[in-house]
Amino acid sequence: MDLFSAAFFLALINIIFIDLILAGDNAIVIGMAARKLPHSVQKKAILYGTAGAVVLRIAATLIVVWLLQIPWLLAVGGLMLIFIAYKVLADEGDHDNIEAKDKLWPAIRTIIIADAAMGLDNVIAVAGASKQHMVLVVIGLLISVPIVVWGSTLFIKLLDKFPWIAYLGSAVLAYTAANMITEERHFLHFFEANPVLRYLMIAIVVAGVLLAGYMKKRQHRKETESHQTHPATH
Repeated sequence: MDLFSAAFFLALINIIFIDLILAGDNAIVIGMAARKLPHSVQKKAILYGTAGAVVLRIAATLIVVWLLQIPWLLAVGGLMLIFIAYKVLADEGDHDNIEAKDKLWPAIRTIIIADAAMGLDNVIAVAGASKQHMVLVVIGLLISVPIVVWGSTLFIKLLDKFPWIAYLGSAVLAYTAANMITEERHFLHFFEANPVLRYLMIAIVVAGVLLAGYMKKRQHRKETESHQTHPATH
């Protein structure tokens, strides 16, 4: 992939979109970790914590990009990403275990550690979408992580208002995952010889993830409605 070619910019847009879809949770974590700080140092904690998280995220993603060149790991990464694509739709998110800190440096440390713990999905997805292009990883994360931090509230509101964005994000992740599996060197010759089967597999993976996520969401909604209608008596 040539630097700054049309394919490069398409992959870059893909990386930024993937990061926006996956990083809503991380943005919530950043906000929760800093919520007990005085307003005068909250911005500083978020800025320093995010900077630390960005550096750690870039380093981790570059390592994963390098690891994906090892035989079979591209396929394994693809399978993990299929599960992550499903989780985008199925997860309701639980952030109650994030401890808020009332001092600057402990809050920064909490932000970095929490982001690292929750950022594995981003790392695998971005590494897969980058087509093993190191420059893409760095540029994509430098653009998208600050957008997530400062635009997180807006993006979360958009997701609430337009639920289809989550389905679109999940579809992009599922497509990236299926693409990773078909580009595994042990399968590459087979899929290059049978391009129709490659596209069929990608379509099945995307449709399967969206259907499974939709069913899980519907089940959760029914359970919630049932609890509201018939609250447990103590």
